[in-house]
Amino acid sequence: MAGLKHALLALTLAWAAWLPHPAWSDAPPAAPAMLLAEVYAADVDVTQYWVSEKFDGVRAQWDGHALRFRGGGRVPAPAWFTADFPDVPLDGELWIGRGRFDALSGTVRKLEPVDAEWRQVRYLVFELPGAAGDFSARVLQMRTIVAQASVPWLQAVEQVRVADRAALMKQLDAVVRAGGEGLMLHRADAPYLTGRSDVLLKLKPWLDAEAVVVGHVHGKGKYQGMTGALLMAMPDGRRFRLGSGLTDSLRRQPPPLGTRITYRYQHLTKKGVPRFPRYLRVRDDFQGIQVKESSVVQ
Repeated sequence: MAGLKHALLALTLAWAAWLPHPAWSDAPPAAPAMLLAEVYAADVDVTQYWVSEKFDGVRAQWDGHALRFRGGGRVPAPAWFTADFPDVPLDGELWIGRGRFDALSGTVRKLEPVDAEWRQVRYLVFELPGAAGDFSARVLQMRTIVAQASVPWLQAVEQVRVADRAALMKQLDAVVRAGGEGLMLHRADAPYLTGRSDVLLKLKPWLDAEAVVVGHVHGKGKYQGMTGALLMAMPDGRRFRLGSGLTDSLRRQPPPLGTRITYRYQHLTKKGVPRFPRYLRVRDDFQGIQVKESSVVQ
């Protein structure tokens, strides 16, 4: 009898070891490593860079099998959308059109994708993760890969060179006048990198950044009974209030604690906080951050 018990125990342990471990199955997806831009400075030699439009879309990486948001979660795209994508990694932006971020965000985050909505979406490729060679070589590779795939909604971002700063500013003005956000500059001789680096620069008529909601400030006057402002925490711990740009709908149902917000501002004050910050959007491609404090600020 004892021998039978030992045999059954050994069989049970072997079966348990073969099954996927709950911790592995439930683990959140790792965020893909991405190149993040620094801010353009006037002393940059623009002749050393490729220039493209900065698209107001949702960043996503194609790993050869699936599209993933910047935070690591899988983009719930219809199967037909990626069916003929190449089997090489791509980095790019899901995009509908200038000034249509909210519509795009609503489309690409539905767990049950709506085909009619996804027919408007394009995946604009601007990098080849892990590819060899400098960026100039990768620009040519991107064009070739996209052309060979022959998928109408898979497109390589147009990359151009400029002769001087005056030409760069002229291009920026043209993009902004047409409703665009700004420009991206990618150093031509740069190898593929991840993390924040000055090989990639963003140029916009305003600055933007991200902060986390850590409180809700009571509204006064016409905002009585609503949220007057969001209390925000910057990555370095500094805090500021964000009220400008909030719609009445947002004031009635403000973003919960831990929500990551993108905001615009003119410059930093001497205290290191944004001057004239204005709410832009929720960065819902990240998981919420746990905040241990009251959501109400007097």
